Amino acid sequence: MTKEETKIEIVIDAQGGILGRIASYAAKQALLGKKVVIVNCEQALIAGRKQNIVEEYQKIRRRGGSSLKGPFFPKDPERVMKRTVRGMLSYTQQRGLDAFKRVMCYNQVPKEYEANKKITFVRDLKTKTISLAELEKVI
Repeated sequence: MTKEETKIEIVIDAQGGILGRIASYAAKQALLGKKVVIVNCEQALIAGRKQNIVEEYQKIRRRGGSSLKGPFFPKDPERVMKRTVRGMLSYTQQRGLDAFKRVMCYNQVPKEYEANKKITFVRDLKTKTISLAELEKVI
């Protein structure tokens, strides 16, 4: 990796952060031309009552129909994160598609990103939350 590539690369630690806030920040940075890597996706949180969140995600997944026709909605935490980022980009246009290709999501921290400085979105939460790992088990 060259020095120029590391300057425009952002590593986000999703542990304890809210899914929507992380996704919107990642989408904005990708649109600005930076490579965005999101790690610990399974520990990202969704704010709200657990029952409501599970019902919404089950409804979205049921809408998929047969296995050959879409829309396809993932179960894996890293793919749910990437799908959420995609929803914040105009991925049908070239600029949004290029930005979407610059976003990478991982459930753990890969070896090449362990030494990098990570951006965190942890804050004190006063609401109920559910992690993406818990959501994956339920839906």
